[in-house]
Amino acid sequence: MNKNIALLLLFFTSLLQAQDEIKGKIVDENNEPLLGANVFWQNTTVGATTDFEGNFTLVKSEESTSLIVSYIGYQTKRVDVTSNAPLFVQLEAVTNLKEVTVAKTKKSTEHSHFEATNVQTMGQKELLKAACCNLSESFSTNPSIDVNFSDAVTGNRQIKMLGLTSPYILIAEENIPSVRGASQAYGLSFVPGTWVESIQITKGAGSVINGYESISGQINYELLKPATDIPFFLNAYGSMDSRFELNTHFNQKYSDKLSSSLFVHGNTRQGKNDMNDDGFLDNPIGKQINILNRWQYSDAANGLVSFLNVRYMRDDKQSGQVSFNPDTDRLTTNAWGSEINTEKIELSNKTGYVFPDMPYQSIGFQNSFQSHKQDSYFGLNQYNIHQKSYYSNLLFNSIISNTKNKFTTGINFAYDKYDENVVLNFSNDFSRIDNSVGAFFEYTYDNLDNFSLVAGARVDNHNRLGTFVTPRMHIRYNPWKEAVLRVSAGRGKRAANIFAENQQLFASSRNFNILNTDGKLYGLNTEIAWNYGLSFIQSFKLFGADSEIVLDYYRTDFENQAVVDLDFSPQQVLFYNLEGKSFANSFQAEFSIEPFRHFNVKSAYKYYDVQTQYTTGQLQRALQAKHRFFTNVAFETHIKEKGQQWKFDATYNWLGKQRLPNTSSNLPEYRLAEYAPSFAVVNAQVTRTFSSTFEVYVGGENIGNYKQKNAIVSAENPFGSYFDSSMIYGPVFGQMYYAGLRFKIK
Repeated sequence: MNKNIALLLLFFTSLLQAQDEIKGKIVDENNEPLLGANVFWQNTTVGATTDFEGNFTLVKSEESTSLIVSYIGYQTKRVDVTSNAPLFVQLEAVTNLKEVTVAKTKKSTEHSHFEATNVQTMGQKELLKAACCNLSESFSTNPSIDVNFSDAVTGNRQIKMLGLTSPYILIAEENIPSVRGASQAYGLSFVPGTWVESIQITKGAGSVINGYESISGQINYELLKPATDIPFFLNAYGSMDSRFELNTHFNQKYSDKLSSSLFVHGNTRQGKNDMNDDGFLDNPIGKQINILNRWQYSDAANGLVSFLNVRYMRDDKQSGQVSFNPDTDRLTTNAWGSEINTEKIELSNKTGYVFPDMPYQSIGFQNSFQSHKQDSYFGLNQYNIHQKSYYSNLLFNSIISNTKNKFTTGINFAYDKYDENVVLNFSNDFSRIDNSVGAFFEYTYDNLDNFSLVAGARVDNHNRLGTFVTPRMHIRYNPWKEAVLRVSAGRGKRAANIFAENQQLFASSRNFNILNTDGKLYGLNTEIAWNYGLSFIQSFKLFGADSEIVLDYYRTDFENQAVVDLDFSPQQVLFYNLEGKSFANSFQAEFSIEPFRHFNVKSAYKYYDVQTQYTTGQLQRALQAKHRFFTNVAFETHIKEKGQQWKFDATYNWLGKQRLPNTSSNLPEYRLAEYAPSFAVVNAQVTRTFSSTFEVYVGGENIGNYKQKNAIVSAENPFGSYFDSSMIYGPVFGQMYYAGLRFKIK
């Protein structure tokens, strides 16, 4: 309670005299935002710089009514300000200088120096460094996110942040929670990479605006906007593991205010691959069709913008033994197989209004309806879930007396109806309805120089979790030039969907046992955790080259946790409430340098200490490397007159040894070592741009051909008591090469 009171008291600060402000956006000739553009009132020293999206906010001046906008390599522009309406300024590149031309390459990933939260933004340039077929594959070149396979059967990729798995990360689509509940296991693979405009990764508890569930961080992805999208885009992809993919985007501008985009995605894999000769498919076969129709209405003069999304997705996957035929072998012991069939329907809307005479004041309204239906079986285990969800969020932004003191407040409502049926070593219907209503207030103080603070709290009433308060705070301080120091603290609370979040365990012979019976969901209590963070960024010149170092330390302490215990017995998985300590310490040191123009090197070292109290004692979390090392090297040639260019990218990932779940009670031939060995994986891609509209790319994953041995325990007897495909710590397929093309009509 003392923590809550202390954080709430931060809302109440001294207020200064009222001042108006001007907001705007600075872009280049292609309407691409310019980061770090300078905006100053003419003949004054009052100014600001633009953020990653090209946006700026500037206090009005009594000494001038004209803004001077400048950016290296672009012509300086004067803008006369006649109203409080948001500005849109387009700068023209300098094409002819008498002496020298100085240019700055826009980074593909930016660590914010201006936000109070520890946020980094991945732009499309970063996403194109790899094939990036879906969102789960978008983080291979980012050291802050760990990507692992969840098991050796389904081919599903799982992400981690700060040593914790994706259920502890709030994943949102344009700030509307999207990957949650029934979609937690496979939801990231249902978002095609070509649809994504940018991804914002926030370490730590994040904002209270989007909910109370985030614990280790937040990932928000922005979709391409119809108002700025090109008329046509085509991406075709094929790989040696028999995966083929096609993405097409169609854009139509009906007027200056109304635009629409149609996104069509399809992928299929029909070839059966068994590169490690264990009798099981290395990757599932199947197909997916994914369609999104997106509408945007923008009336900048009147401060109104609105989006409407309509989406349909169908995904069918088959995995298991190579000999498995679902027509004859489904739910029999003829051959072990699995099918996961998912259908998703979504309708969402976002509307924002900025008061023309008060650009610092706005209202936003978000609504989303989703239907996520999954029918699946894993050998003889069956799991079916249908989640119908409605989410609504109303926000109001304004200032307190002046633009140094801002706030966001609002209410949101969430409704989830689950039809969940589980047939394992028991059969049960876990159908239920969850609903909650909450109110939040987030205060931001920024002295427009070297200090900012964001302090927020929300109060929620949930039919299962009860009534509770969620406080969070972030502080930024610039102690000297090009240095940023941040601290944060916050609380998160969530109900663990133990079956949806641990579907990889269905592909085993383990019996499922829930030891507690008096909790609110599955007999378990609510998960509650505190997250604390410290971050430091320093940009500098090293031998004349632009360089940056980022140091992050975060700790997560669980007050309660739904423990998933694989160590008690290799024939069982236990679920129970935490009795003891559970924590995650995460340290990351990242260094980046641009030795010369268009050549970038980024390296990172990560240390994790993640421990939980199990029935057998306090243990390091299984399948979690304590030490990781990452390096990414990217180079691109100068763009020729016709847009011709080469791009080269390579990523090296080294993972230290990982503790494996205890198998000592198995027969000798089915026992695993206590630790998995360390290993490294190298990915690379080469892109050849022939013009501004056409390019091809080729790449390779796991070029060193590392393959985990005995990825499936007792693969020769999948219906026996020792079968387990969840003991995966490394690649199964080995080398994989791919090729693709991109075509645009601008």
